[in-house]
Amino acid sequence: MSRRGQWDAVVVGGGVVGAACALALAGEGLQVGLVEGREPSPWSPQRPDLRVFAFAADNAALLQALGVWAQIERAQVCPYRRMSVWDAAGGGDLTFDADTLGRRELGWIVENGLLVDRLWAALPAAGVQVYCPARVESMEQDAHSVRLRLDDGRRVEAAIAIAADGGESTLRTLAGLEVSRHDYGQRGVVGYIDSERPNEATAWQRFLDTGPLAVLPYEKYRSSIVWTLPDAEAERVLALDDAAFGRELTNAFAGRLGPMTPVSPRAAFPLRRQLAKAYVAGRVLTLGDAAHVVHPLAGQGVNLGLRDVAGLRDLVRQARQRRQDWSTPHRLQRWARTRRSENTVAAYSFDAINTLFSNDEMHLTLARGTVLGLAGRLPPLLSMLWKRAAGV
Repeated sequence: MSRRGQWDAVVVGGGVVGAACALALAGEGLQVGLVEGREPSPWSPQRPDLRVFAFAADNAALLQALGVWAQIERAQVCPYRRMSVWDAAGGGDLTFDADTLGRRELGWIVENGLLVDRLWAALPAAGVQVYCPARVESMEQDAHSVRLRLDDGRRVEAAIAIAADGGESTLRTLAGLEVSRHDYGQRGVVGYIDSERPNEATAWQRFLDTGPLAVLPYEKYRSSIVWTLPDAEAERVLALDDAAFGRELTNAFAGRLGPMTPVSPRAAFPLRRQLAKAYVAGRVLTLGDAAHVVHPLAGQGVNLGLRDVAGLRDLVRQARQRRQDWSTPHRLQRWARTRRSENTVAAYSFDAINTLFSNDEMHLTLARGTVLGLAGRLPPLLSMLWKRAAGV
């Protein structure tokens, strides 16, 4: 490689959102570089990733356009046809059904590791230059370009640099983009379980006063869990043996699928809301978790990040079709305003839901079952809620 690269765009961060961004921009005819600190581990069906996503239809269409969704589907995805939400405090179920909404499926449960594996496999053919292992050490910019110095001594120059390097983004910090943070005092406990009864291709979520418990289909009798608990309680259940953990999980899920048995290691990650106060600083953009970290209760984190990518791709496409400069400040700011507005509304909506359901205050407990039951009895409201989440 040369000591210096000059690109239309350089993406920093090679996770799902960063790799998809690099492919999307390369697909629009841009010369793209990708900087990542370490090469991802190869995906294996024998070692499923504990981190999974409830993938929405619009983002499946994005990955289809990038030429990777078919390979992902062939490897390991689980379509889900129903979503059922209910509250431990009582009230009716809120149920979304594919047949009622006129769809073949509502979405897909997909492993993070599989998505990254297939996206990276597509990078060479797309012409994306990968700098890996490499990390950004310093950044400077002017009105025309951004210049990055990497920890291996190489220097990379591009018309724009895109921070997709996660919630603790180095590039975002170097660009001076500040964030607001709120710690929920909760952790998401994740793992795989087998259940006595089949999961019915249903994404289940039960609201408890300690936080929501999601049970997401992976195979007929196997599911992925995301159990939101206060920090101390998360530590306690992680320390349980498999038999005790299975009993507590079964009780927390009200036994809907019968006894549950852990079949994988367990892990926990801290939950917070973190929002960038601006998405653009000169010629540096931030997207995905570098721009917005949200509560996982609705499974929308990666979906919001990929919608950032789709919006940026559309900006580039429209400008190039008109033979105009896609990287002008006013275009980048227009993209930033649109995405920041949508992501902020989503983040605070999830915040409100978490506040409403993750507590045992009497007046809120009485209200929340009524809220779910009312939504379930109003088909237009049900359809609107689903379309909002699914991006259709």
